Amino acid sequence: MFRTRLISGIMLVLIALVVIITGGPVLAATLFIISEIGVFELYRVLKVQDAGFSPLAAVGYLGTAAYYAIVFFAGSAYTMTVLLATLILCMGVYVFTYPRYRSDQVTGAFFGVVYVAVMLSCIYELRILDKGVYLVWLVFLASWGCDTCAYCVGKLIGKHKMTPKLSPKKSVEGGIGGVAGAAILGAVYGLAIAGKMGDGSHIASFAVICAAGGLISMVGDLAASAIKRNHDIKDYGHLIPGHGGILDRFDSVILIAPVIYYLALALL
Repeated sequence: MFRTRLISGIMLVLIALVVIITGGPVLAATLFIISEIGVFELYRVLKVQDAGFSPLAAVGYLGTAAYYAIVFFAGSAYTMTVLLATLILCMGVYVFTYPRYRSDQVTGAFFGVVYVAVMLSCIYELRILDKGVYLVWLVFLASWGCDTCAYCVGKLIGKHKMTPKLSPKKSVEGGIGGVAGAAILGAVYGLAIAGKMGDGSHIASFAVICAAGGLISMVGDLAASAIKRNHDIKDYGHLIPGHGGILDRFDSVILIAPVIYYLALALL
């Protein structure tokens, strides 16, 4: 299992490197595919997608496609229109197929589009900013850096449980270590690319951005775990050997992406 997980992890990193460095249509298309798969995984858990054709799920898939099309071809100015149209269509399906779906399935369908598609699209939005080719890596530094540092610190000195009922192995000490580790990694990364960013004033901002991202990454990880516990499942899927599904691998990145994007706009 460890070997399978390691090989899959290395492959994911290599793919991420190629796709993010390339950017443009390649990144947009990759995020779109990842989002559609993630929405599908979530819909199965929330019972929006059943074994056959689900009109409600189809609205969510269509909404995801329309959202990425607008972001790529027209920019983010019209994305609210897509979200409102998706919500209206969800309510239309709810009404005209009644009583096939319950209200929680309808809210779950709309939630899936926002939670997966909209959040992940911020990686593309961040990449197309000025200096975005450097800024986009803050998402992964904050996510994976915090996770690794939190694990190490928690193993060494973790005593106080962060969320004992949800994730008994996570500790307060590990969480603090993860946030601090993410901040340090952000500062080191900022120092390493100082020549590309200008006068070096970005280094402190990188540390703040990664610290905030690290903090949110723990929320993203625990939120995804909470959903799985609510529905008595171990993994969202089996697409990535040793890692589970898309949502199992990108649970923290989903929440971090918009945080990093808007902090970058505000601080850099």
